[in-house]
Amino acid sequence: MNPDQSLPDDIAFPPARQAELVGQRIRQRRKERGLSLRELAELVDLTASFLSLVERGHNAPSLDSLRRIATALDVPMFYFTQNNSPNPVVRRNERIKITFPPGDLTMELLVPNLRGPLEVFISRVHASAGNIARPTTYASDECLYVLEGELQVCLQSGEYILETGDSITFNGITLREICALGEQEVVFLSAITPPVL
Repeated sequence: MNPDQSLPDDIAFPPARQAELVGQRIRQRRKERGLSLRELAELVDLTASFLSLVERGHNAPSLDSLRRIATALDVPMFYFTQNNSPNPVVRRNERIKITFPPGDLTMELLVPNLRGPLEVFISRVHASAGNIARPTTYASDECLYVLEGELQVCLQSGEYILETGDSITFNGITLREICALGEQEVVFLSAITPPVL
C-alpha cells in the first residue's frame, strides 16, 4: 500500500471480545514502553479519557486511531488484533482480512500473529488498484509468488513482469511499485521477514 493511500475501510477479525482484547493489548504495550495514558494521548492526538475507554474495552478506536497508536507504540497495526493462541493453525474462515479503499486490494494474514519473525499473506488486487507497494524504512527479505494473473514489480534494479507460477525475491527497501496487469484480478502470496504490516 502506498503511504499516501488511505487506511483500510474494512477490517475483519475473528469474532469474540475483540474490543476488549484490543484494549488489553494496547494497555500492555503502553506499559511495556513506560508511557502513561496522558503521554500516549499526546503522541496520538487523542484524549486520555478516550484511550482509557479503549483500554477497558468500552470503546473501539477507528482504523486511523489504531494506526497512530501502533506507530506511537512501535508495533505493526495488527499487533493489537492478533490471535494469542498457541495453535499454529489458521483456519481459512478465521484469517485476519483487510480491504483497502476503494475495495480493490484485500490482504489475508496466513500466520497466527505478527509477533514472530515471519509475515505471510495472500493479496487479491484488481487491475484498477494501481501501485500497492508499501516500501519499508528498514531492511526486509521479501518473496512474492503469483498464484493467478500477471503482476508488475518495480525495484531499484529494474521492472519485472511476473506471470502465474513466477516468483521474485528482494529487499523491501528496494521496492518501488507493485501493480496488477491486465483486466483480471491478481492473486499473490507474500512472505516477509521481519514483518512490515
